[in-house]
Amino acid sequence: MTSAPSTTARPVGFSAARELLLPLFAEIQAGAVERELEHRLPREEVRKLAAAGFGALRVPTEFGGSGLTFPEFTELLIELAAADSNLPQIFRGHIALVEDQLVAAPSDRRTAWLERFVAGEIVGNAWSEVGSGALGVSGTVVTERAGRYVVNGRKFYTTGSIYADWTDATARLVVEGQPDTEVTVLVRTNQLGVTIADDWDGFGQQLTGTGTIVFEDAVVDADQLHPFTDRFRYQTALYQHVLIAVHAGIAAAVERDAGEQIRARTRVYTHGLAPLVKDDGQIQAVVGEISSIAFVAKQTVLGVAAAIERASETAADRDSADDLQANIEAEIRSAQAQVVLSELVPRAATLLFNTLGASAVSRTSALDRHWRNARTVASHNPVIYKTRIVGDWSINGTPPPFVWAVGTAKPQ
Repeated sequence: MTSAPSTTARPVGFSAARELLLPLFAEIQAGAVERELEHRLPREEVRKLAAAGFGALRVPTEFGGSGLTFPEFTELLIELAAADSNLPQIFRGHIALVEDQLVAAPSDRRTAWLERFVAGEIVGNAWSEVGSGALGVSGTVVTERAGRYVVNGRKFYTTGSIYADWTDATARLVVEGQPDTEVTVLVRTNQLGVTIADDWDGFGQQLTGTGTIVFEDAVVDADQLHPFTDRFRYQTALYQHVLIAVHAGIAAAVERDAGEQIRARTRVYTHGLAPLVKDDGQIQAVVGEISSIAFVAKQTVLGVAAAIERASETAADRDSADDLQANIEAEIRSAQAQVVLSELVPRAATLLFNTLGASAVSRTSALDRHWRNARTVASHNPVIYKTRIVGDWSINGTPPPFVWAVGTAKPQ
C-alpha cells in the first residue's frame, strides 16, 4: 500500500495536535462497533490518521513534525485507544521505528525517514515467526542475488503491516564466506514478492491486521538493512508501552460506555435502590471502581511514558551509566505497569456488565469487545515472566533483559 505524500501543514505542539485529532478520534469512535461487528478493517481510518500527522507527532518541528514529548504523545495514544483500541496497536511498529530514527545519529537516511513520516508513510511490524524454528534464529533470510538484496521468509503477528507502506522485519543476513548476522530490514509492502493476509484469528484486537506476511524474493534496498544490535535500546519497553496505553484507553472506554448506558436506562428491578438506575447506589459503587481503574491506568501509563522519555534523552550517550540506568527504569516501569493493568483492565471490562441488565450482552452492542480486547492485549509478552523479572530486580537489583526471542529450544 502506498500513500501519496501529504501536503497538510503539521500541527506544532500538544494543544494544536490534540485540537486537530480529537474530531477524527470522535469519528473513529462512532464507527468502532460497526467495524467490529462487520470485521471491517479500518483502512480508511488509518489513512486519515496518517494524513492528519498522527505518525509524525514525535518528529521534531524542524523536519515538519509536531515535536511532542513522549508523555504528550502518550496522552493522544490513550485517547485514540479509547476511541478504538485496534488503532494504537496498528501503529505500534511505526511508533517504534520513529523512535529508532529519533535517537539515530544525523544522516541522510535518518532525514529521509523523518520526511517519510511527515509525508504520511506508515510502517508495520514483521518480527515474529511461528512453527518449530530455532530459538533466537530467524527463519527469514536476506541474501544478495544479481547485485541486489532479496528477502525470503514467512512472518506472523505482523501487526499493522496490512495497512502500511513498509514493514519492519527481522531476518538473518546470509553472505557466503561470512557468519550469518541478525538484521532488521525495511521492506516496501506494495511490491511483487510481498503477500499480506488478514488471517489473525484472535478473539480480541481483531482488526489490527496481525496476520501473515510471506516474502518471496522481495527486493530490499541496501540502506534499509541494518544489524539488529544497532536498534534503540529501549525498544522492548516501548513496544510494551503501546500495549499498556491500549489498556488505559480500554479502561476509559469502559467508563464512558458504562455512563452512557446507565444514564439511558429507564427499566429498573423491584429490588433495586432507586427509581432510576443512574441514582442506584449499588450501581454507582460499581462505576466508581471502574472509574478508579481508568484513572490509575492512565496515570500509570503516563509514568511509564516519563521513564521512556528519560531513556530517549540518554540514547545519544549509549552504554553510559546514565543510559543503562534510564533503560533499566523504562523496562522495569513498563513491566510493572503490565503486571498491574493486565489484571485491572479486564476486571473493569467485566464490572461493566454488573451495572447493566441482560440486554448488555447483546452482540449488536459489542460491549464484550472491551474484555476480549483487554484480555488479548494482556496475553502479549507473557506477564508471568515479567513478574519474575520485576521481583528479581526488586530483591537483587538484577537488570532486566532488553531483548528476548521465541522459538524451539535446543535439547539439553
